[in-house]
Order: sequence, then structure tokens, then C-alpha cells
Amino acid sequence: MARALQLAARGLYTTTPNPRVGCVIVRDGAVVGEGWHERAGAPHAEVHALKAAGVAARGATAYVTLEPCSHHGRTPPCAEALVDAGVARVVAAMTDPNPLVAGRGISILTLAGIRAEVGLMEAEARALNAGFVSRMTRQRPWVRLKTASTLDGKTALANGASQWITGAAARADVQRLRARACAILTGSGTVLADNPRMNVRDFDIGRQPLRVVVDSGLRTPADAAILPALIACRHAEPGARAALEAAGAEVVEFPEADGRVDLAALLARLAQRGINEVHVEAGAALNGALLTAGLVDEWVAYVAPMAVGDDARGLFAGPPLMALADAARFRLHDVRQVGDDLRLTLLPT
Repeated sequence: MARALQLAARGLYTTTPNPRVGCVIVRDGAVVGEGWHERAGAPHAEVHALKAAGVAARGATAYVTLEPCSHHGRTPPCAEALVDAGVARVVAAMTDPNPLVAGRGISILTLAGIRAEVGLMEAEARALNAGFVSRMTRQRPWVRLKTASTLDGKTALANGASQWITGAAARADVQRLRARACAILTGSGTVLADNPRMNVRDFDIGRQPLRVVVDSGLRTPADAAILPALIACRHAEPGARAALEAAGAEVVEFPEADGRVDLAALLARLAQRGINEVHVEAGAALNGALLTAGLVDEWVAYVAPMAVGDDARGLFAGPPLMALADAARFRLHDVRQVGDDLRLTLLPT
């Protein structure tokens, strides 16, 4: 199963909106076939592994990181392929959270007389597909917030200068986070201040994540480098909408929450479009709004070993707290050095 998870991770950047899945087929203690899902519309992991195994699949055990699918989509059901191949046993890391499957794949196997088990290395399998699981079970994507700050928690000087707080290695690492995401989210303040492209530049993954700008007042200029993008606003003035749409933008109105775009409604809309993981690179206002709304699932904080003083810009904006008990709390999930900087991966407690 550990090998199957390694194989599944090869699809880290390419399978969206599908989950990342790997499969290993073993007979008489020897691996006879391996495969992974490479991209949506392509054969699933089990199909590749069965093809590699050939007749050796009969009587073998298939280790797969996700319950074999049972429905006809762009590819035939993998559960039926395993039955037709004559495997004797299937070990799945986890049940598929997709309601179209949700145990039906296991049922097909057991009804065909195949021994089926679920739960081996389930935590690792869920972590690999946190976005897919989130979309299927919560109807919203997994939100990964990235920040880059000084050791004293500042993102820019008071005059806005921020290039570069972190080093080249950390910036290259961020490209990997962008590449695995289905969408990159930022705010209009960041667009106006920095005119970023917010794209994947260092990886040839055959796609670009959907770029999304939270822009309550529709301030994004028609010549912004981030376009084409989805612009989430409260009310689209016809002239501004027309200019942005002419530049390739998709302008979508959302309900209001606390005077700004309802972020929960935005995430729900993104889930409906098959978005599994949202990568956030934004300023203090949007960061704070997501944190206050409880919409941050993972925080990746790059910290540079420098201090710039208390008049510099901070990470999060939000209402003042009256007690430390009200603070948003996280636990350290991973800590490592990237170049001269630290990368902290934190999960909400």
C-alpha cells in the first residue's frame, strides 16, 4: 500500500478534478503490476496495473489507495475490471467519499466472491486527497493558505515593499503548492498593489489552475496581469463588467457577508465546478476574513530569519480579540528548512 501511495502521488499535479490513485498487484509475494491515475479522462490506476499484470492478475491481490469505482463515467468501472481479471483479493486504503461510489465498488467485489478489505494506511490516503474528500463530504474545496513573513510576523514594510522577504528556494517551493492546486485565490488589494500573474511557471503540468479574485467593488483593472480569471464581486456595474469580460474575465456576483463577498458561497460555487484544492496567496484583509470565517484548512507559513519592526504590515486583519482564548489556534503538522527559510505546515486544532 505504501508503494501504491507513492504511485498515486505521481498524479499530484494532473488528476484534477479526479482523486490521485495508485494500484499495486501482488501474486505469490511478487509485484506483477503497477499503475496510477495520470489525468482526468485517462484510464484509472487499476486498469494500468491490470494491463501490466496480464494473466498474472488471476488469483492475485490488488492494493489500491481508493475504493475501486463502480459507475460508468469517462472510463468503465474499475470494480468490474478487477472482477473480470479474476483477482482474489482487493485491499483499499479508504472508501470512496463520492456518493456515486460510497461502498458500491466494494459490494461489486464481494458479490463476485472477491475478498475485499478497507482501511490500510487510510490516514495517508486521505491526506493525499484532502481536497477531493472535502469536496465530496463538505461540498467545498480544501483551502490551503500560504503566507510569507519575517520572523516578527510581517509581510511587507509600511511602504508596501515585500520583494523579497523569503529566498529563491522558498519561492520555488511555492510553485509546487500552486501546481497541485485546482484554483489560486487572491484579493483585489493584492492585484492592485502587486499586479501578480498568480500562475504556475516552473512546472509543465499541462494546465493552469483557475485564478480567482475576490473583488467586492469590482476594482480589478481590465489590463491586470492575473486575467483571465474569475472575478467574485457583490454587484457588477455594467461598464466595469463589460471591460473585464472583454479581457477574458468571468465576472460572478455573490451574496454579501459582513460587507464583502460571501466566501463560503464562493467556495461552494468552486466545488460545483470540480475544484478540489484552493491555494490562497492574499493580503491581510482576505487572509483575516478566511480565518475569521473558519475556512482555513491548512496554513503553510514561510518564515524568513529577519525582523522589520512593528510598523510593517501584518499577516491577518480582523476584529480585535478580548481574550487569548478567542484566538485561532493551529498545531504543527510539519516543520522543515527550505533554503534559508522555515516552512511551517499547520492544521487547525
